[in-house]
Amino acid sequence: MDETIKNAKKSIRQAMLEQRNGIPKQEREVQSGLICQQLWELILSSKARVIHSYLTMGSEVNILPLLQKALEAGLTVVVPKTMRKRQMLNLVLHDLRHMEPGIFGTYHPKDSEEYLGKYDLIIVAGLAFDPEGYRVGYGGGYYDTFLARQQFARKIGVLYPFQLVEKVPRRRMIFRWMCC
Repeated sequence: MDETIKNAKKSIRQAMLEQRNGIPKQEREVQSGLICQQLWELILSSKARVIHSYLTMGSEVNILPLLQKALEAGLTVVVPKTMRKRQMLNLVLHDLRHMEPGIFGTYHPKDSEEYLGKYDLIIVAGLAFDPEGYRVGYGGGYYDTFLARQQFARKIGVLYPFQLVEKVPRRRMIFRWMCC
């Protein structure tokens, strides 16, 4: 990767993490609730039955209530287990209370089976998105590797309003974004 792009991404990551971590908890909860409501309406209107989603960490948009609602509605919810070498194992989520720690501060379902089917909707976190749908993530390349193989699923990035920037250094994946 070009050093200029690499440095630009590093700068964006630092700035966005700092700003996101500075959002008061109550404001994060309100904005997360609005985003979850919009995502639920999208799930219903698109008749999505199989959803892949990140599991909320730190100051990310909290979509755990949405995942719980999807489980209660009988939808198949699949979440990542981060592995070494930019790989993710995709596990079926049955219960948000039965989780175990993973690598790099992640967590995933305990004693769950791998999902190998297709997805209707993939919900992705990120640090910055632009109006053209490009994303800057955390820098591990996990989602880039995963999403490159998901040509037919609808991909939605979720973010707080300030995470929408004029232009991010280009990635190969294009996302729609959703914000409150």
